[in-house]
Amino acid sequence: MGAVHPRVLGFLGRALSLELSAVQQYMTQAALLEQWGQSEWADRLRRETVEEMKHAERIVQRMLRLGVAPAASQLLPAETASDLEGLLRHDAVLEELLIHHYGEAVRFCVLIADGESEAFFRELWNEEREHGEELQRWQRELVGPSHLEDRARF
Repeated sequence: MGAVHPRVLGFLGRALSLELSAVQQYMTQAALLEQWGQSEWADRLRRETVEEMKHAERIVQRMLRLGVAPAASQLLPAETASDLEGLLRHDAVLEELLIHHYGEAVRFCVLIADGESEAFFRELWNEEREHGEELQRWQRELVGPSHLEDRARF
């Protein structure tokens, strides 16, 4: 494997920070939901925590293969809210950050013709877009048809 562009390494480091931020946020929110007696929703967020942890692990493995010591530069604070709808809004923002980041990484790797890194980031990008769609489904499920009718009247 040849030299890796420094910006690709930067994308990996930022990705690790964002994925670990997601782990922290989902774990915190799952604990809150458990306290609120919303075990089903807590379990959903725990599953998301595991998915984001798997992403972080893949990034660490990639960095090690590239000969770089993994280091998350800065974790975002876990976002909380007073209700489930607020938690999901915060999660949608975090997922958008991840989606945007991976999209930028893919575009850069295409630009510099780094196919291996492009494929790596593209896979994560696709998975995060799926997570974003799942969050949107959860938000629709939470709101339900009766709430949508109420909102349509205003």
